[in-house]
Amino acid sequence: MRPLPDGTLATLAAMDAAADRTIRAGLLLPWANVAVETELSRLGLRHTAFHHARLVPASRTTAIDASFWHGLREASAQALDSLSHVPLDVVMLACTSAHFTGGPPLPSGMFTAFDALVRALTEAAVARVVLVTPYPDPVTEAEAAAFTETGVEILAHASLGLTDGYPEVTPDQILALVEQLPQAAVEASGAVVLSCTGWHTLPVIDELEHRFGKPVLSSNLAMALLAARVPAGVGS
Repeated sequence: MRPLPDGTLATLAAMDAAADRTIRAGLLLPWANVAVETELSRLGLRHTAFHHARLVPASRTTAIDASFWHGLREASAQALDSLSHVPLDVVMLACTSAHFTGGPPLPSGMFTAFDALVRALTEAAVARVVLVTPYPDPVTEAEAAAFTETGVEILAHASLGLTDGYPEVTPDQILALVEQLPQAAVEASGAVVLSCTGWHTLPVIDELEHRFGKPVLSSNLAMALLAARVPAGVGS
């Protein structure tokens, strides 16, 4: 479904309102992530429920690095088991960068926040985007390469260069970061992508959509869209 004229958040709300049953999504969260639960609860969805389990990497770190990403993947099976008595329709690893940074395989059938972004772009028929992240430049570049492999062209990207502390990033910092993107790239893109589940992007989505006149997708919003689109009869 393409975004409605009044924005991506309105598209999600319309999909949720039209549902004839409750969709239950299992979300496996990095243990220090507070943004996912905060943002999803503020969407006001009536027919999409999120059930959370926390992932503790063996390194017990919060800064993104190989031990963090691989630790999340290793902890996924046990976290998923903790949700085994919940009748889930879809399960997602609520981390974007863990998708394209390698490590142990994830349980079969599990999506990542990166998968959710790709699906949202596909549903909106968007193949060219600009990418904004809080990550260090090499991680952002790795994400751009991962998008390219899926057929999504990254026209430009900008990042804050942070390895940790994503919940403290302010809306003004996100807006300023978007302003660093080349204007020509933004104009030529079909959407603006705010990648990472750990920062609070919900406050800027409407403003950016009105400013640029095109969809703005965040990792958390993409996960909600993926859950809302789950067809009847899928899941346990």
